[in-house]
Amino acid sequence: MSKPSAGLAAIILSAFAVLLSGLALLFATGLFDAPVSRQLQIQTREYLLQNPEVFVEALQKFEQNQQAAEANELETILAEHSDEIFNDPTAPVGGNSEGDVTLVEFFDYNCPYCRKAAPQIQQAVSDDPGLKLVFKEWPILGPGSEFAARAALASQRQGKYEAFHHGMMAFAGAINERSTMTIAEQVGLDLEQLKRDLEDLAFVAAIERNRALANDLRITGTPTFVVGDEIIGGLVDQAPLQRSIADAREKPEG
Repeated sequence: MSKPSAGLAAIILSAFAVLLSGLALLFATGLFDAPVSRQLQIQTREYLLQNPEVFVEALQKFEQNQQAAEANELETILAEHSDEIFNDPTAPVGGNSEGDVTLVEFFDYNCPYCRKAAPQIQQAVSDDPGLKLVFKEWPILGPGSEFAARAALASQRQGKYEAFHHGMMAFAGAINERSTMTIAEQVGLDLEQLKRDLEDLAFVAAIERNRALANDLRITGTPTFVVGDEIIGGLVDQAPLQRSIADAREKPEG
């Protein structure tokens, strides 16, 4: 058997030190009544150095257990918040509102990766007549994003949410109050009505609910997608997204 690499040996020794520290704590608290002898420390150290695969296997098993625990926790969290994620009556909806699979996106209009993802999402909706798309306005990049999110939600009252949404996602510059109103005019929104509707605090409340939901789901950035029992963070390629949608279609939604 070949000798372990210096890096692996360092990992093993570090873990060994942690192991001994843990044992020392157990002895100090009285859970064990015998001290760790110097001879045992030496023998354990030599054994791990000569048989590093033992510790590697233990690490792998630990990681597998951690992943399984995280998956179970995620499944529980998604089940607890299922209606908020998939069936919020105040959230804008695209695609087939009665579709058999729902794709949810948390996004910010100033997020460059959200803008890159937008054509892929549109393509997914176009290619899949059974796909429902739920928009979660989650402005995390400053006041401009906040204003744009509120304006987008307010545009629902004029039946132009999707046109407005796509217009802002396709915009090349920074999204702020001025550019938001320019895009609103370009897509045919009545600006005076939009200004009046923006005064409604219901849109502020909707954004706050999205923030709380993102926090509960431990979402940390945009874009983030939820489909079936998966949370997918970051820009995703078309093929993996389609696989996730296909997987969700095989399972009932919560």
